[in-house]
Amino acid sequence: MQLRDQYTKHVTNMFVLLGDDAARAEAETKTVLSIETGLAKASMTRVEMRNPDAIYHKLDAEQLNLLTPNFSWPEYFSELGLTGVKIVDVAQPDFFKEVDRDLTGVSLADWKTYFRWHLIDETAPFLSSKFVEEDFNFGGKILTGTLEDQPRWRRVVAVTDRSLGEALGQEYVKEYFPPAAKAAALEMVNNLIQALRDDLKTLDWMGDATRKQALAKLDAITKKIGYPDKWIDYSALKVDRGPYVLNYLRARKFEFSRQMRKIGQPVDKGEWGMTPPTVNAYYNPTHNEIVFPAGILQPPLYDPKADNALNYGGMGAAIGHEMTHGFDDSGSKFDAKGNLSNWWSPEDLKNFQERANCIVKQFDGYVVQGDLHENGKLVAGESIADLGGLTIAYKAFEKTLEGKPRPKDIDGFTAEQRFFLAWAEVWAANIRPEAERLRINTDPHPLGQFRGNGPVSNMPELAAAFQCSADSKMVRPPADRCRIW
Repeated sequence: MQLRDQYTKHVTNMFVLLGDDAARAEAETKTVLSIETGLAKASMTRVEMRNPDAIYHKLDAEQLNLLTPNFSWPEYFSELGLTGVKIVDVAQPDFFKEVDRDLTGVSLADWKTYFRWHLIDETAPFLSSKFVEEDFNFGGKILTGTLEDQPRWRRVVAVTDRSLGEALGQEYVKEYFPPAAKAAALEMVNNLIQALRDDLKTLDWMGDATRKQALAKLDAITKKIGYPDKWIDYSALKVDRGPYVLNYLRARKFEFSRQMRKIGQPVDKGEWGMTPPTVNAYYNPTHNEIVFPAGILQPPLYDPKADNALNYGGMGAAIGHEMTHGFDDSGSKFDAKGNLSNWWSPEDLKNFQERANCIVKQFDGYVVQGDLHENGKLVAGESIADLGGLTIAYKAFEKTLEGKPRPKDIDGFTAEQRFFLAWAEVWAANIRPEAERLRINTDPHPLGQFRGNGPVSNMPELAAAFQCSADSKMVRPPADRCRIW
């Protein structure tokens, strides 16, 4: 309730900044919270939305009209400039049922208030200092515990990356990502794919029919490294020295129009979902692709001057992570072509789910603060990918040692120890209690400390590398140990 009260105060403050008096602002806030609460109650939870089957509902025109009789889909499509739309995937039908009820149950004046709030909530970071400060006070200080906002130049760079990411990316690549870096990263990706292929061929819990499908999916994975082959053309986007917020809104409109033009067209599988400077990576199940922007291919994950132990424990594990997303509890529901399709035999699916539930149980047991625990079902996909990625990366690393002299210790650590230290370094971070609480409720990724310690506690290789005793906190008992790949 305290957080809700703080949100209420924040919304009221925003309306006051728009010029409304205190009494009117408070009344408007009640309207906003009433509509938002109803829509939230009709929405799926974040755990439910992780299930691709639960958010896939293809509806034709007649079914759309039955779902929302008070909403004119033909008129909506016409306003967007779309013609010939025959099928729509409605991810959350119950949400749209609530919207349809609200179209007659909520007055036009209240809808105007609701949309007025969302317009100012969206644009506040790009307005004058009072709006920026109020937006940060709630979104930064209250929600995440951040004490001060980033300097303006950093915020503007981040927005430029989101709005003109591939234009910025071209300059980034010229400066920081030479062809040699792309070639080295591709070599590591290929080594990880081979390690996963070897693993799939020998899994004792997977039958031959499912194994064949899994290998076909692995072999079909598209590998994207560094930057796209074709860049987005931003020539139609007007950017000038006028109001910052107008540049932002024009950029939003440009991207919206670009997305709308895709409807009814063949899927462009060369397109990227992240910009080149992004320090992140992803697996796209509908394209069956792994994507590693140039930004992530730098220390601490990857350093061309470092030994294999550090690079495989960092970047190798990240590559393995994205690859095994194709086989986690969500990605495993898509086939080699990216179609939502069950390619598992009933017995193999049962075996997989039992192993996935082991990870859910493990992360449910992690205490964040007080009686607040990690939500195992929410973080299952990322945690499965962490364990799988690290396991595969270690096997690929071992391959690099075959037929070669034993690597010398560096700084007193063996090559095996350095592999795991590299993994730990990736997740070393500080986080405030407020941010922890927010992430536990909203983020499908576990907190860094659990990502660092959770997967390796299932790996006998860690215990062997550091000579851990059986009762060490970093060694899970054999009966509780989780293993998938």
